[in-house]
Amino acid sequence: MVAALTRVFGLHNLELAEDVVQDAFCRALEVWKIRGVPDNPSAWLMKAARNRALDVVRRERTARTFAPEYARLLESEWTLANAVQEVFEATDLRDDRLRMMFSCCRHDLPETAQVMLVLALAGGFGVREIAAAFVSKPAAVEKRLTRAKQKLKESGALFDIADDTDFLQRLPTVQRALYLIFSEGYHGASAKAVVRADLCHEAIRLTRLLAEHPLATPSTRALLALMYLGAARLPARLDAGGNLMALFDQDRSRWNRKFINEGIEWLERSTTGPRMSRYHIEAALAAVHAQAPCTEETDWKAIVALYDDLMQLEPSPVVALNRAIALGQRDGPQAGLAAIEAIEHRERLQTYPFYHAAQAEFELRRDKPENARAHFEAALALARNAEERNFYNGRLGSVPGASSAASDAKMASLAFL
Repeated sequence: MVAALTRVFGLHNLELAEDVVQDAFCRALEVWKIRGVPDNPSAWLMKAARNRALDVVRRERTARTFAPEYARLLESEWTLANAVQEVFEATDLRDDRLRMMFSCCRHDLPETAQVMLVLALAGGFGVREIAAAFVSKPAAVEKRLTRAKQKLKESGALFDIADDTDFLQRLPTVQRALYLIFSEGYHGASAKAVVRADLCHEAIRLTRLLAEHPLATPSTRALLALMYLGAARLPARLDAGGNLMALFDQDRSRWNRKFINEGIEWLERSTTGPRMSRYHIEAALAAVHAQAPCTEETDWKAIVALYDDLMQLEPSPVVALNRAIALGQRDGPQAGLAAIEAIEHRERLQTYPFYHAAQAEFELRRDKPENARAHFEAALALARNAEERNFYNGRLGSVPGASSAASDAKMASLAFL
């Protein structure tokens, strides 16, 4: 909705577009309390935003300048309604969302600010969600967003998605933003819920738009494959009571086979280019899990090898931790702990709950319950929502009489949730 209205109002009126959308949601809160939620809430909101936009244009067209390509159409009552209606058509909405994502990726902005803009304007993220995604303070994020929006306004026009060269230059940042949207939905830092399927499906919709664009790259197709394969597990990630389920405990019959097939197909379609991206490797990792009939038959040798490739391509403490977990599955808990000890810059993982939980699981498998308890308590202290707290509380409760076999059944709950 913001993207569509910005096309009419112009980037210099970005706040006006956001205000109109906000008005539509406020109107929904008032009306839906009385009349109930409509059968098609999205259509209702679109219509409310369109009508509000018409009111704004009629009231302010003599005081404001709107987007140059629409200014003439907005001047006449004969063409005004049709011009605004046009941008809310399905095809135009699709293109406007792509334009907005790419418009946010300006070369005169730091990459982090670009991604934040995409998350805010195309992903619907609030300041706190963006702060959690970047492990930053909300006040700092708000300042960066304000500066970035000002730069965006100064650019004057939305990005032209037909510009081949600029499209490919901005693409990596757009991909990263979409990846973060999906990650936040799959297992993010929201205080409300650990799993937000709506964000995952929104990321898939946006990435599919990108993957079906004429300039789509193999890495975009690989990213879409990764999302489909990850989203396939969503139905089994929480049990009937809303408790977080580790990979080893998930009922694989509940995994979405259609999404798995879509993911495998898009992964195959991503192999046409000369370069391998991190999305190729992560999608391949997800495919290994998706195609294993059960966790005991997972090809951990292949998973360790893929993490080795990922460490070569884009090393990070989190990737190294995931590799250590897989290594512990393949070679035993001592090997896993040794790999964790060897992680470069592992002090950056101190606030990451899975870092402590990984060590706890390995200590449990080594029959070191006291060590395991201390690490689980550290993970519990860092839990970001009720589901994570329940999960770590459950693992703490299993420590006193835990056997190696019982611990094995829980391993991989860390990186492979």
